[in-house]
Amino acid sequence: MLRPNEVRHRLAAGEEAYGLFSTLPEPAMVEMIGCADYDFVILDTEHTLVDPQRLENLIRAAETTGLTPFVRVPEADPGAVLRALDAGAMGIVVPHVRGRADIDATIRAARYAPEGMRSLNGGRGPGFGRIDPAEYLRRANAEIMIVALLEDREGVEAIDEILAPGGVDLVLPGPGDLSQSYGVPWQVRHPRIQEAVRALRDACARHDVPFCAMSTTPERRAQWHADGVRAFVLGEDRDLTARALREHRQRTAGQG
Repeated sequence: MLRPNEVRHRLAAGEEAYGLFSTLPEPAMVEMIGCADYDFVILDTEHTLVDPQRLENLIRAAETTGLTPFVRVPEADPGAVLRALDAGAMGIVVPHVRGRADIDATIRAARYAPEGMRSLNGGRGPGFGRIDPAEYLRRANAEIMIVALLEDREGVEAIDEILAPGGVDLVLPGPGDLSQSYGVPWQVRHPRIQEAVRALRDACARHDVPFCAMSTTPERRAQWHADGVRAFVLGEDRDLTARALREHRQRTAGQG
């Protein structure tokens, strides 16, 4: 059943919110993320094969621990937006936002009239009838977030046009794909990529849109925090798990 979006409310109050990407489609992993006191999880359905039933169970796992579930959908797929929201997602992460048309299409798919034209449905969202249908439409439009994932040079150059009309609730940079777009694949610390991310942050400040920093070190997080950033993605469950396994092997059995 639709709940208040704690991430939206925390950011509106100037509080911090911490999340992880989740590419391991296991409910137990999502539950562990919640039990580790993260505020939100971005469930990946763009690079990860997740069927609708599994996605619904991943979202249920998030709900059990108070973890706010966002879903990264495939590019230009309004059907995926609808299914993620019907499953209970509290936010849609839109990949490869290159222009305002990408946001407008997502708003149409994710919001009910008069803001959009999301298809009407019952089920999990309104609590199988516990929430009045008209009240559910109002609350869904107010609580569900649209997160723009900027991964292309075109999007960076068009960021003011993307944000000016409104409708974007959070901006997230994608340094990996940005590096490829700028011709320096996987060189995420390259000056061009750092400048691009800074341009996104500055545009968010101009348009009063929260910015979510990709931050995997305490030092980088402190720098962003000093700049007024309050939302952070701290990595990905797959990378963290692989690193923990390697470190455990080396610590307990040595290199040999």
